[in-house]
Amino acid sequence: MIKNISVIEGDGIGPEVMKQTIKVLNSITIKYGHDFHYKNVLAGSKAIEKLGDPMPKETIDNCLKSDAVLFGSIGDPKYDHNPIGNRPEDGLLKLRKRMNLYCNIRPIVVFPKLEKSPIKKEFLHEVNFIIYRELTGGIYFGKKGRCKNGEKAYDYCVYSKEEIERIGEMAFKAAVSRKKKVTLVDKANVLETSRLWREVIKKISMDYPDVDLDFLYVDNAAMQIIMNPKKFDIILTDNMFGDILSDESSILTSSLGLLPSASIGYDKSMFEPIHGSYPKAKGKNIANPLGCILSGSMMLEYFGMHKEKNILEKAVKNSIEKKICTPDIIDSKLSSTTEEVGDYIKKYIMNQ
Repeated sequence: MIKNISVIEGDGIGPEVMKQTIKVLNSITIKYGHDFHYKNVLAGSKAIEKLGDPMPKETIDNCLKSDAVLFGSIGDPKYDHNPIGNRPEDGLLKLRKRMNLYCNIRPIVVFPKLEKSPIKKEFLHEVNFIIYRELTGGIYFGKKGRCKNGEKAYDYCVYSKEEIERIGEMAFKAAVSRKKKVTLVDKANVLETSRLWREVIKKISMDYPDVDLDFLYVDNAAMQIIMNPKKFDIILTDNMFGDILSDESSILTSSLGLLPSASIGYDKSMFEPIHGSYPKAKGKNIANPLGCILSGSMMLEYFGMHKEKNILEKAVKNSIEKKICTPDIIDSKLSSTTEEVGDYIKKYIMNQ
């Protein structure tokens, strides 16, 4: 199978984790006879430096023409005070909107051999849930600004019925093949947008009588994720709540560096680890590549390459069991480098 993939390495540790991901994917293509063509394109701080735009038109055009996009990480502290629209993170929002990547899927899986989580082991046994985060609406994309004197600011949160329906359908379809449970997380006691979410999702649920639907306010959900994470199967929520809750959920897994994601659109999709650019680790060969590698695994599933996905995930699990891990998830005295983790996973795949 031939696939054209746009690659955005991005900022900070992005190029390092992406290098290992491409290495692992290349081992898959060799083993199974696929042909992946990668096109590196600029975004983030490098694009600002060279072109004055965090997401140049050429990059967007390339992404729209490709079969999928692999994304590393984005963000650089030196641009934190740039005007809105000219920060690295603004480029990512622009790309999500332009590609219409409305559904962000974030699996939260606890590997039993990892012991870096501060949460007691008995709470973590068999934790496996997925966050379905709406990605192109809400407060991140609403009108924002300041009044003339600069002493008042505003960020509008707007959702339409259509925006809620399309991700709601995906969440319920996913639940059918899992534990048949959807939890809508919102703030319906305060926010009108949350009340609309409840109305729309209740209506969708009528088409899925075998799927249980329950509701949690976001503050309660934040507590339950830590106190009783096994109660969740599919968490469905809006853009901002999904962003916050998925980062919180990384505490269960031991590290933010382990979590992958898929951003699904009507025609195109993008795959990226949920971690940031981690500038302090840049160039030190200590960044955890597993979140990015597992994002590559989600891309394989998107391509319909199920046996390839399974062997890649088996290789990742084996690397953890054998303690071939970066220092964020294992004692630094026993840890491996970013490069060594990638090499181990590549070798495992080739030897199967």
